[in-house]
Amino acid sequence: MPERAAIIEEAQRLRAGFEASGAKVVQTPVLQPAETLLDLYGEDIRGRAYVTADALRGEQMLRPDFTVPVVQMHMDAMKNGAVEPARYTYSGAVFRRQDENPERDSEYLQVGYEVFDRSEPALTEADVFVRIAGALGDLPLRAATGDIGLLKAAVEGLDTTERRKAALRRHIWRPRRFRALLERFAGRSPAPASRAALLAQADPMARMGQHVGLRSETEIAARIAGLREDAETPPLSVAQVDLIEALLAVRETLPHALERLRDIAVDLPWVAHAVDRLAARCEALARRGVDIDGLEFEGSYGRTSMEYYDGFVFGLYAEARPDLPPVATGGRDDALTAALGGGRSIPAVGGVIRPGLVLKLSEGRR
Repeated sequence: MPERAAIIEEAQRLRAGFEASGAKVVQTPVLQPAETLLDLYGEDIRGRAYVTADALRGEQMLRPDFTVPVVQMHMDAMKNGAVEPARYTYSGAVFRRQDENPERDSEYLQVGYEVFDRSEPALTEADVFVRIAGALGDLPLRAATGDIGLLKAAVEGLDTTERRKAALRRHIWRPRRFRALLERFAGRSPAPASRAALLAQADPMARMGQHVGLRSETEIAARIAGLREDAETPPLSVAQVDLIEALLAVRETLPHALERLRDIAVDLPWVAHAVDRLAARCEALARRGVDIDGLEFEGSYGRTSMEYYDGFVFGLYAEARPDLPPVATGGRDDALTAALGGGRSIPAVGGVIRPGLVLKLSEGRR
């Protein structure tokens, strides 16, 4: 990896480019309240972040990224009448545990560009993609795109209980767990043996013994009642499950992917509005000079590392270096603004670049 001073200089160059396009430079604290991140992502975030404690402020995390604190900053500013639309840029260190990839840096610099805009969403998405990709110059990178909104729309329209749809929504960003739930809800795999044994008892609470744990007896009883309800729910339609799997399997250039998704929408009509948004994005990207005929689209892209994105997602990768993480990633995070807005929300799109990787690839070319 290049020297840190050179990486900082590159980060400043990238940030200056976004600033020249009208983005306001912002900064956020390195220490972030763990409670906020845990509320958004659950306990999974502990496996990827550095956690510490403060006697006054409680549990804290070293900043795992800028997106959450920047969104929180803007939503707080909205309470005081922040001007819209708003564009921000930033640069600084982020911290990620690398238990599975020890060769990767656990502290690295990140430069970002975030847009909060209520006008045409497709134009905003195209703007962010073009500005992030343009900042990387002529580096030999492969661009990949996807749309989490398609899968979310597919789940929302399923002919099943709200409890099951909520479980699927919660695990959209955990592909293995999502598929396991889909298989079980479709009746293709049995429920866990421990659950079957529990529900076979006429009164599971009668054999519970002395109560130990954080959950109250009322909460435990409600959970058991929910499991009984789920066990009595008819299985998902095989046709609907097959169509969701077909949606996730789409991997084509953008125009061909759009055709395939339109075919799927004939039998899964509640995803039609999400497909229309994709079509509008294609047009906006083409108007900004992007070669959409060569741009890849993957139906399952973004589901393993972009938990706060809920619509358009993209990444830029060094094809000659598959061992490296993406040089840049980004996407739409409308739901994040709602979660942090205290009753307010605003459409938001952003992206981040790793300047250390930009320099590394530039030096490799030289």
